[in-house]
Amino acid sequence: MKIHEYQGKEILRQFGVPVPRGFPAFNVQEAVEAAQKLGGPVWVVKAQIHAGGRGKGGGVKLAKSVDEVKTLAGQILGMQLVTHQTGPEGQKVRRLYIEEGADIKKEYYLSAVTDRESQKVALIASSEGGMEIEEVARKTPEKIIKVFADPLVGLTKAQGEELARGISMPAESVAQFVDVCQKLFKCYMETDASLVEINPLNRDSQGRIIALDAKFNFDDNALFRQPEIVKLRDLDEEDPAEVQAGKFDLSYISLDGNIGCLVNGAGLAMATMDTIKLFGAAPANFLDVGGGATPEKVTEAFKIMLKNPKVKAIMVNIFGGIMRCDTIAMGVITASKAVSLKVPLVVRMKGTNEEIGKKMLADSGLPIIRADTMAEAAQKAVAAVH
Repeated sequence: MKIHEYQGKEILRQFGVPVPRGFPAFNVQEAVEAAQKLGGPVWVVKAQIHAGGRGKGGGVKLAKSVDEVKTLAGQILGMQLVTHQTGPEGQKVRRLYIEEGADIKKEYYLSAVTDRESQKVALIASSEGGMEIEEVARKTPEKIIKVFADPLVGLTKAQGEELARGISMPAESVAQFVDVCQKLFKCYMETDASLVEINPLNRDSQGRIIALDAKFNFDDNALFRQPEIVKLRDLDEEDPAEVQAGKFDLSYISLDGNIGCLVNGAGLAMATMDTIKLFGAAPANFLDVGGGATPEKVTEAFKIMLKNPKVKAIMVNIFGGIMRCDTIAMGVITASKAVSLKVPLVVRMKGTNEEIGKKMLADSGLPIIRADTMAEAAQKAVAAVH
């Protein structure tokens, strides 16, 4: 789960990380009122979407009068903001953040992320703030400094000082920088985040450290113990099909292809997508119905897949371990009738109650294309869309 910059900054503030003053705005009038509350002489008008690169896309602008705030807010609100993270279709801007201007002397990069190899939290810093960190890693990897904090110990002062040395933080700012690093670690752990990124982290002309941006990703599996963070979710920023799937405990991700996939088990689902690619087509989605799928769940899965106009065929690939093939067969039959299926449907089932399931499909009278192997199913699905 992701949240907006202004929400992330409020969380950082709660953990004692310095952030500029600012107010969210949902319309032009609120933007003007926010600027008036902050006072001048300079304001930053920021588009709020769940993607980076907003400045390059024209979603972050400097205003030097309240009238200019009003004009810019009118231009940015409602725009289709395209960045390197949104894809070519962009993301509609529905919220703004009006922030006081900052005294920028030097910009740094700072983030916390789980390192699965060491089973620790990696604190990553760079003297190249404000840039895309992937670009820095590619061109000048020596400018990225990492330390690994033990979750049970926390980020030590020595580790914070190691980061400070690595990014050439001036002596007068080291103590505050280390303090910010330790607070960032605490924030990361206590909010069940999977990423907290401050880019840029600013050092002003007085040597003070302040977070000029905030990006948070949270572990979906831990949201049950983070009710306050769940309240920050913005469904407008998420794929409606993925939101709908979540209501039925279906793991669904939209993709760009034209063959819908319904599979049980994440590993098998990924192998299914690879097989479709192998035979010359592309999957329209990742969809794992899990081990406890019911006919109702399968019907809902079909409805979600078929809302995508690009879907020209559906491939069902089931391994009946915990999941029984007859249950899936019933779901496929029910779903096909419920949605008046108009696209080719390829079904491959193996495992528990396989023969019963196959007989149910054969007796259903539906034009189902059956296959015995994953390769055969993929080839038949690909042939159906070509």
